[in-house]
Amino acid sequence: MRILGVDPGLTRCGVGVVEGVAGRPLTMLGVGVVRTPADAEIGVRLVAIEQGLEAWLDEYRPELVAVERVFSQHNVRTVMGTAQASAVAMLCAARRGLPVALHTPSEVKAAVTGSGRADKAQVGAMVTRLLRLAEPPRPADAADALALAICHIWRAPAVNRLQQAHAAARASRIPTTTPARKVTR
Repeated sequence: MRILGVDPGLTRCGVGVVEGVAGRPLTMLGVGVVRTPADAEIGVRLVAIEQGLEAWLDEYRPELVAVERVFSQHNVRTVMGTAQASAVAMLCAARRGLPVALHTPSEVKAAVTGSGRADKAQVGAMVTRLLRLAEPPRPADAADALALAICHIWRAPAVNRLQQAHAAARASRIPTTTPARKVTR
């Protein structure tokens, strides 16, 4: 499974590609950041993010894109920029017919470190260890993108089994209908 992880942001949009399956060693194929100038117009910044993500999609050909789910913050301006960058990532994936998985920051932290309250340094350290890297990816947005990809690879089998179980339960509860009878008067 090859996953492109995206840690959305307007100034720094972290991207990382991880390949592997749950229970086996994972391999980092690429990591980086798509940067935009903070003083540029919002439309120009979003186009730059789109172009950067498209280049990553072209180069690495992932099977799925894992994006950090935007969560409520006190700073509305920050959450709006994150949401806009997140939407660009989802659009790029959808345009190519790639599935998108959304993971909350606490889900990612818990999957990678064992604690949903881990700080950025702990996430970076575990990403470094799990991917057998010489040093933590910099900036933290890049490490977070790799953590998203790792989280999805590890969680996907369990999530798929859970979805299948829910679907089977729903199917068993659906009453069979009998054909409508013709009413004559």
